[in-house]
Amino acid sequence: MASHISPHAIVEDGAQIGNNVTIAPFCFISKESVIGEGTTIAQNTCIYGKTTIGRNNRIFSHAVIGSIPQDLKFNGEDVELIIGDNNTIREFTLFNPGTKGGGGKTIIGSHNLFMGYVHLGHDVIIGNHCILANAATLAGHVEMGDFAVIGGMTPVHQFVHIGEYAMVGGASALAQDIPPYCMAEGNRASLRGLNLTGLRRGLERSDIDALKSTYRELFESGKPLKTCALELLETTTNLHVKNLCNFVLKTKRGIPYERKNL
Repeated sequence: MASHISPHAIVEDGAQIGNNVTIAPFCFISKESVIGEGTTIAQNTCIYGKTTIGRNNRIFSHAVIGSIPQDLKFNGEDVELIIGDNNTIREFTLFNPGTKGGGGKTIIGSHNLFMGYVHLGHDVIIGNHCILANAATLAGHVEMGDFAVIGGMTPVHQFVHIGEYAMVGGASALAQDIPPYCMAEGNRASLRGLNLTGLRRGLERSDIDALKSTYRELFESGKPLKTCALELLETTTNLHVKNLCNFVLKTKRGIPYERKNL
Protein backbone atom coordinates (compact mmCIF):
# COMPACT_ATOMS: atom_id res chain seq x y z
CA MET A 1 0.00 0.00 0.00
CA ALA A 2 1.09 3.56 -0.65
CA SER A 3 2.25 5.74 2.20
CA HIS A 4 0.14 8.59 3.54
CA ILE A 5 2.28 11.70 3.93
CA SER A 6 0.59 14.97 4.85
CA PRO A 7 1.37 17.88 2.53
CA HIS A 8 2.06 19.85 5.71
CA ALA A 9 4.91 17.51 6.73
CA ILE A 10 8.53 18.22 5.76
CA VAL A 11 10.24 15.13 4.36
CA GLU A 12 13.72 15.92 3.07
CA ASP A 13 14.90 14.52 -0.25
CA GLY A 14 16.74 11.26 0.35
CA ALA A 15 14.57 9.96 3.17
CA GLN A 16 13.59 6.33 2.58
CA ILE A 17 9.91 5.77 3.37
CA GLY A 18 8.48 2.25 3.31
CA ASN A 19 5.04 1.13 2.19
CA ASN A 20 1.95 2.03 4.21
CA VAL A 21 3.76 4.61 6.36
CA THR A 22 1.66 7.43 7.79
CA ILE A 23 3.28 10.82 8.45
CA ALA A 24 0.95 13.39 10.01
CA PRO A 25 1.01 17.19 9.57
CA PHE A 26 3.89 19.30 10.87
CA CYS A 27 6.38 16.44 11.14
CA PHE A 28 10.01 16.74 10.09
CA ILE A 29 11.84 13.76 8.56
CA SER A 30 15.57 14.10 7.82
CA LYS A 31 17.18 13.13 4.54
CA GLU A 32 19.13 10.31 6.22
CA SER A 33 16.09 8.70 7.85
CA VAL A 34 14.80 5.24 6.99
CA ILE A 35 11.18 4.57 7.99
CA GLY A 36 9.97 0.97 7.82
CA GLU A 37 6.72 -0.35 6.43
CA GLY A 38 3.55 0.25 8.45
CA THR A 39 5.04 2.79 10.84
CA THR A 40 2.82 5.71 11.91
CA ILE A 41 4.24 9.08 12.92
CA ALA A 42 1.88 11.52 14.62
CA GLN A 43 1.82 15.28 14.24
CA ASN A 44 4.69 17.54 15.34
CA THR A 45 7.18 14.67 15.57
CA CYS A 46 10.77 15.37 14.51
CA ILE A 47 13.12 12.67 13.22
CA TYR A 48 16.67 13.90 12.78
CA GLY A 49 20.01 12.63 11.53
CA LYS A 50 20.84 9.07 10.55
CA THR A 51 17.85 7.35 12.13
CA THR A 52 16.57 3.94 11.06
CA ILE A 53 13.09 2.96 12.24
CA GLY A 54 11.76 -0.54 11.58
CA ARG A 55 8.32 -1.86 10.73
CA ASN A 56 4.98 -1.18 12.42
CA ASN A 57 6.21 1.29 15.02
CA ARG A 58 3.72 3.78 16.49
CA ILE A 59 5.27 7.16 17.23
CA PHE A 60 3.02 9.65 18.98
CA SER A 61 2.97 13.45 18.80
CA HIS A 62 5.90 15.69 19.75
CA ALA A 63 8.45 12.87 19.92
CA VAL A 64 12.00 13.97 19.08
CA ILE A 65 13.94 11.07 17.60
CA GLY A 66 17.62 11.18 16.61
CA SER A 67 18.57 14.70 17.67
CA ILE A 68 22.27 15.14 18.40
CA PRO A 69 23.68 13.64 21.63
CA GLN A 70 23.59 15.74 24.78
CA ASP A 71 27.31 15.24 25.21
CA LEU A 72 29.81 18.12 25.22
CA LYS A 73 32.35 15.87 23.48
CA PHE A 74 30.13 15.45 20.43
CA ASN A 75 31.67 17.23 17.46
CA GLY A 76 29.45 16.30 14.54
CA GLU A 77 30.71 12.74 14.07
CA ASP A 78 28.81 10.22 11.93
CA VAL A 79 26.50 8.59 14.49
CA GLU A 80 23.15 6.86 14.31
CA LEU A 81 20.01 5.67 16.04
CA ILE A 82 18.55 2.26 15.18
CA ILE A 83 15.02 1.28 16.24
CA GLY A 84 13.50 -2.17 15.69
CA ASP A 85 9.93 -3.21 14.96
CA ASN A 86 6.56 -2.92 16.71
CA ASN A 87 7.60 -0.34 19.30
CA THR A 88 5.19 2.15 20.87
CA ILE A 89 6.85 5.53 21.42
CA ARG A 90 4.54 7.92 23.25
CA GLU A 91 4.30 11.70 23.46
CA PHE A 92 7.28 13.99 24.16
CA THR A 93 9.86 11.20 24.18
CA LEU A 94 13.49 12.08 23.37
CA PHE A 95 15.88 9.53 21.85
CA ASN A 96 19.51 10.45 21.07
CA PRO A 97 21.92 8.65 18.71
CA GLY A 98 25.32 7.31 19.75
CA THR A 99 28.66 9.04 20.17
CA LYS A 100 32.13 8.26 18.89
CA GLY A 101 33.23 7.22 22.38
CA GLY A 102 30.38 4.74 22.73
CA GLY A 103 30.60 3.05 19.36
CA GLY A 104 28.46 5.55 17.46
CA LYS A 105 25.10 3.82 17.84
CA THR A 106 22.05 3.89 20.07
CA ILE A 107 20.19 0.61 19.50
CA ILE A 108 16.59 -0.13 20.45
CA GLY A 109 15.05 -3.57 19.96
CA SER A 110 11.47 -4.53 19.18
CA HIS A 111 8.10 -4.74 20.96
CA ASN A 112 9.00 -2.11 23.56
CA LEU A 113 6.74 0.46 25.21
CA PHE A 114 8.17 3.91 25.91
CA MET A 115 5.61 5.98 27.78
CA GLY A 116 5.39 9.78 27.72
CA TYR A 117 8.49 11.91 28.36
CA VAL A 118 10.90 8.94 28.38
CA HIS A 119 14.48 9.96 27.59
CA LEU A 120 17.08 7.63 26.07
CA GLY A 121 20.58 9.11 26.14
CA HIS A 122 23.42 8.49 23.72
CA ASP A 123 24.79 4.97 23.20
CA VAL A 124 21.90 3.35 25.08
CA ILE A 125 21.10 -0.27 24.20
CA ILE A 126 17.56 -1.57 24.83
CA GLY A 127 16.52 -5.19 24.30
CA ASN A 128 13.06 -6.47 23.38
CA HIS A 129 9.72 -6.38 25.21
CA CYS A 130 10.88 -3.71 27.67
CA ILE A 131 8.60 -1.17 29.37
CA LEU A 132 9.76 2.30 30.41
CA ALA A 133 7.03 4.18 32.26
CA ASN A 134 6.42 7.92 32.13
CA ALA A 135 9.49 10.15 32.51
CA ALA A 136 11.96 7.31 32.99
CA THR A 137 15.33 8.85 32.14
CA LEU A 138 18.31 6.85 30.90
CA ALA A 139 21.72 8.51 30.79
CA GLY A 140 24.37 7.61 28.23
CA HIS A 141 25.65 4.06 27.76
CA VAL A 142 22.86 2.41 29.80
CA GLU A 143 21.98 -1.14 28.74
CA MET A 144 18.69 -3.00 29.35
CA GLY A 145 18.04 -6.68 28.74
CA ASP A 146 14.86 -8.21 27.34
CA PHE A 147 11.61 -7.94 29.34
CA ALA A 148 13.07 -5.38 31.76
CA VAL A 149 10.80 -2.73 33.31
CA ILE A 150 11.59 0.74 34.68
CA GLY A 151 8.95 2.60 36.69
CA GLY A 152 7.99 6.21 36.13
CA MET A 153 10.08 9.20 37.23
CA THR A 154 13.19 7.02 37.61
CA PRO A 155 16.61 8.32 36.53
CA VAL A 156 19.31 5.79 35.63
CA HIS A 157 23.00 6.73 35.93
CA GLN A 158 25.29 6.46 32.92
CA PHE A 159 26.90 3.06 32.20
CA VAL A 160 24.41 1.17 34.38
CA HIS A 161 23.35 -2.28 33.16
CA ILE A 162 19.89 -3.69 33.88
CA GLY A 163 19.52 -7.42 33.27
CA GLU A 164 16.70 -9.26 31.54
CA TYR A 165 13.43 -9.64 33.45
CA ALA A 166 14.64 -7.06 36.00
CA MET A 167 12.34 -4.37 37.38
CA VAL A 168 13.16 -0.97 38.87
CA GLY A 169 10.35 0.62 40.87
CA GLY A 170 8.95 4.04 40.12
CA ALA A 171 10.49 7.19 41.64
CA SER A 172 13.75 5.33 42.29
CA ALA A 173 17.23 6.62 41.52
CA LEU A 174 19.47 3.92 40.08
CA ALA A 175 23.25 4.28 40.21
CA GLN A 176 24.43 0.64 40.09
CA ASP A 177 23.76 -2.49 38.05
CA ILE A 178 20.60 -4.53 38.60
CA PRO A 179 21.07 -8.25 37.89
CA PRO A 180 18.66 -10.16 35.67
CA TYR A 181 15.44 -11.44 37.27
CA CYS A 182 15.77 -9.05 40.23
CA MET A 183 13.68 -6.16 41.54
CA ALA A 184 15.05 -2.90 42.93
CA GLU A 185 13.57 0.30 44.30
CA GLY A 186 14.40 3.29 46.46
CA ASN A 187 16.60 6.36 46.38
CA ARG A 188 19.27 5.15 45.97
CA ALA A 189 17.73 1.99 44.56
CA SER A 190 18.74 -1.35 46.09
CA LEU A 191 17.67 -4.96 45.56
CA ARG A 192 14.37 -6.03 47.13
CA GLY A 193 14.20 -9.59 45.86
CA LEU A 194 13.29 -11.32 42.62
CA ASN A 195 10.87 -9.84 40.10
CA LEU A 196 8.49 -12.73 40.65
CA THR A 197 5.56 -11.18 38.80
CA GLY A 198 7.66 -10.78 35.66
CA LEU A 199 9.28 -14.20 36.02
CA ARG A 200 5.93 -15.97 36.26
CA ARG A 201 5.01 -14.56 32.86
CA GLY A 202 8.01 -16.04 31.10
CA LEU A 203 9.82 -18.75 33.08
CA GLU A 204 9.02 -22.27 34.24
CA ARG A 205 8.35 -22.90 37.93
CA SER A 206 11.49 -25.01 38.23
CA ASP A 207 13.60 -22.11 36.90
CA ILE A 208 12.00 -19.68 39.34
CA ASP A 209 12.69 -22.05 42.25
CA ALA A 210 16.32 -22.33 41.16
CA LEU A 211 16.61 -18.54 40.97
CA LYS A 212 15.10 -18.17 44.45
CA SER A 213 17.77 -20.43 45.88
CA THR A 214 20.48 -18.63 43.95
CA TYR A 215 19.30 -15.20 45.10
CA ARG A 216 19.45 -16.31 48.75
CA GLU A 217 22.98 -17.64 48.30
CA LEU A 218 24.23 -14.55 46.50
CA PHE A 219 22.59 -11.72 48.37
CA GLU A 220 21.45 -13.06 51.75
CA SER A 221 24.08 -15.58 52.86
CA GLY A 222 26.75 -13.02 53.74
CA LYS A 223 29.34 -14.76 51.57
CA PRO A 224 31.64 -12.71 49.31
CA LEU A 225 29.49 -12.02 46.27
CA LYS A 226 31.79 -12.99 43.42
CA THR A 227 33.19 -15.99 45.28
CA CYS A 228 29.66 -17.23 45.79
CA ALA A 229 28.83 -16.68 42.10
CA LEU A 230 31.85 -18.72 41.04
CA GLU A 231 30.87 -21.57 43.36
CA LEU A 232 27.32 -21.61 42.01
CA LEU A 233 28.55 -21.68 38.41
CA GLU A 234 30.55 -24.81 39.16
CA THR A 235 27.52 -26.70 40.45
CA THR A 236 24.54 -25.52 38.38
CA THR A 237 23.25 -26.61 34.99
CA ASN A 238 20.40 -24.09 34.95
CA LEU A 239 20.86 -21.50 32.20
CA HIS A 240 19.08 -18.75 34.13
CA VAL A 241 21.19 -19.32 37.22
CA LYS A 242 24.30 -19.17 35.04
CA ASN A 243 23.05 -15.93 33.50
CA LEU A 244 22.56 -14.37 36.93
CA CYS A 245 25.95 -15.50 38.22
CA ASN A 246 27.79 -14.33 35.11
CA PHE A 247 26.16 -10.91 35.42
CA VAL A 248 27.41 -10.68 39.01
CA LEU A 249 30.94 -11.56 37.91
CA LYS A 250 30.98 -9.03 35.08
CA THR A 251 29.43 -6.02 36.81
CA LYS A 252 31.56 -2.88 36.72
CA ARG A 253 29.40 -0.45 38.69
CA GLY A 254 28.60 -2.93 41.45
CA ILE A 255 25.27 -4.25 42.68
CA PRO A 256 23.26 -2.37 45.32
CA TYR A 257 22.28 -4.82 48.07
CA GLU A 258 22.51 -4.97 51.84
CA ARG A 259 25.69 -6.70 52.94
CA LYS A 260 25.31 -9.16 55.82
CA ASN A 261 28.07 -10.26 58.13
CA LEU A 262 28.65 -13.96 58.67
